[in-house]
Amino acid sequence: MILINGKADDRINVADRGLQYGDGLFETIAYRNGLAEFIDAHLDRMIAGCQRLAIPFQQLEVLRSELNTVCQQLDDNDAVIKIIVTRGSGGRGYLANNDIEPTRIISTHPLPQHPESNKTAGICVRFCQHNLSENSVLAGIKHLNRLDQVLARNEWHQSNIAEGLMSDTHGNMIEGTMSNIFIVKSGQIKTPELTKSGVAGIMRAQIIRLASENGLTVEQGLISKKNILEADEVFVCNSIIGIWPVNSIDGTNTVFQIGNVTQGLQHALAESSK
Repeated sequence: MILINGKADDRINVADRGLQYGDGLFETIAYRNGLAEFIDAHLDRMIAGCQRLAIPFQQLEVLRSELNTVCQQLDDNDAVIKIIVTRGSGGRGYLANNDIEPTRIISTHPLPQHPESNKTAGICVRFCQHNLSENSVLAGIKHLNRLDQVLARNEWHQSNIAEGLMSDTHGNMIEGTMSNIFIVKSGQIKTPELTKSGVAGIMRAQIIRLASENGLTVEQGLISKKNILEADEVFVCNSIIGIWPVNSIDGTNTVFQIGNVTQGLQHALAESSK
């Protein structure tokens, strides 16, 4: 299903600034068991992103109504719901016309079927060569410019490697191509700070919350490749996959255990979803 500004369609105006300039944002939401998971958190991040990009999005209630329609049609069929908001269709040139109305796109897609072993036995990851661009204005939000992730994800084609870890131009580890990173060392959980690059994931925020509710703290700071290699536990997360422990890193002799902290957070996440 695809809705463009509330109407069933699969065509977008060629002048749309999302297409022309990547001028917009998106959210990817898991729809499972008849529920759009963490929908309010996704919409809050989208609104915050619109404010950061000065996109005058005033159609939140209309969007919510359209999402309700989509969920009713999905019924009990698990899916991925993707929302795209662009600045709208304007003339050629970077200067935006303040009179144009943002474009709303909602599409549904099959929920990816990943091996259950990704959650239980863990996954193999690799260090990507391509670095993330740095821009404090864009850091944290899920804007449409994903070329860094596209280039990094196309560095490998081996099916046994489930994710690639990306660093900034200074060598600080930031995130995966589709996920956020957490490490555990001596019982302390740490995740990269996202002040200059990276996406502040919805699942990342849920894990920080769940850790706090279970008496654990998560430090946000600089993480080096060395920190990852020397960690006791490593895991990645996003709204679709949940938490995947990392068991090894391609090209190294490093092997990680699926430790108590990671398993505890997986259990807490499963309980919070009930």
